[in-house]
Parts: sequence; structure tokens; C-alpha cells
Amino acid sequence: MLLNILFIGDIVGKPGLDMVQMWLPGLAKKYKADFIIANGENAADGKGCTEKEGKILFDLGVNVITSGNHIWDKHQSQDYLKEEKRILRPLNYPKGTYGRGYTIVETNKGKVGVLNLQGRAFMSPIDCPFRAADWALSRIKQETNVVFLDFHAEATAEKLAMANYLDGKVSVLVGTHTHIQTADERIFPNGTAYITDSGMTGPYDSVIGMKTDAAINRFVYQTPQKYQTAKNQVHLCGLFVKVETESGKSVEIERICLPEFERKKVPENS
Repeated sequence: MLLNILFIGDIVGKPGLDMVQMWLPGLAKKYKADFIIANGENAADGKGCTEKEGKILFDLGVNVITSGNHIWDKHQSQDYLKEEKRILRPLNYPKGTYGRGYTIVETNKGKVGVLNLQGRAFMSPIDCPFRAADWALSRIKQETNVVFLDFHAEATAEKLAMANYLDGKVSVLVGTHTHIQTADERIFPNGTAYITDSGMTGPYDSVIGMKTDAAINRFVYQTPQKYQTAKNQVHLCGLFVKVETESGKSVEIERICLPEFERKKVPENS
């Protein structure tokens, strides 16, 4: 039996949410999606994911929301992580960090395990994601061979190393965090579907979702700048994968990148 999985890449603020509301129903129908995952760590004004954004996504049919290092940036997100079992944070944060790092969800085609990990290269020196993956898979595999991994990491090498390490152990490894979609989607020899970064669902007239002036000033002056979500050239990026449920091996992968409909440019100060 084949399971159709649809993944929506890093959703950035209201522009990203608007795009998901516009496109997701049609995409779910087009791909006959059995299971939908979205990375929502930046859904709330570019930082965090609160109950408000979570409700929008779950009402649209998203089954699980994954995240990353920015999920704690709003205190409302922290409360939401404690309460909502369908939203994940990276598993390999130190013991005692609230939230869940993996979940197993029942579908009409069997169970799906969803695992969230975070890299360490150029990021916080948290627990080892490779050993955390081994620990989680020893539990998930007791119930299902279908495992989707959102690996939230900065370094391409770390993502590729993880893909080779887990080839045949997870069905899908999708990279998130850098917000720039890569054109290297493929299926590894033992059946793991992979892309280095799924890309951002948000405004592309920006610096990875942030208004350009503030982003430039961070580099020029090396001082903190207020994060403001940009508004224009909004795209939806993601991934579609078809997985054989018994073996857990992927048999098809397709990268998704959809531009918004043409509209008048929104002034940056609006």
C-alpha cells in the first residue's frame, strides 16, 4: 500500500499562512494526500507558533506541525508546546525541555511516525541528533516502518551525513531552517527520500523572510535589529513523497514551489 505525504516548508508569518490557506486544499486534492506535515516554527509573525496559527493549520488538514530553534521565541508558543500533542519541537534539546520530539499518528493506511531533530553545526550545542535519532527510532519502529524526519539544521554537510546515516531507517528526511529551497531531491539507495532544504513558505522579496533593510543592517553594523516579516513575492514551498507502507521505503519524490497570484506590491511600511 502506498501512502501520500505532503510537507509544507517553513511557514513565515501571515504571508506564509495566507499562502497555505490559498494553496493547501488544492494541493491535498491534487496529490491525494493521506498525511500532511508543516513546519510552523515561524508562523507567528516570523517567530514561534501559537494556538492561533496552530488552529489555522490543523483546520486546513495538517496532521502534525514540526518546528525548530525559534519555536520558543514567543511565550505563547511555549505554553502551546506543553498542551498540544500535534506540535513537535526538536527531540535533542536537553532533558527537561518541555514539548515532544516525536509522535506516532494513526491514518487510514496505517501509522506514521514523525520525528523532529535539530543540527549542531553553527547552531546551539545541544544533544547529539544522531544518537537521538537512534533512540527515537528504537521506539517508533516498534509500531511503524513509516517515519518522516524534519531535520532542522544549518549545515548542508550535517544534513547529508544524517541522510546517509539513516538511509533505509527513515522513509523521508527533509531539511529545514535555511529557508532556501535546494534542487537536490532524490531517493537514497535504501529507500530514504531526501532534500537538503524544502524552502520557505513566505515572502521572497526579503532576506529569508525578514524585511531587507533590517537584515542588511544586522550585517553592516553587527547590532541587533527588530525582526519584521516582509510581505511581497510570497511563495509556497514543500515536498511530496509517496511511501510504501509495509517496507517504509519511498518510491516517489517531488519538490514543490508555487508563487502567489499576481497582485500589487504591498508597501514595506504598511
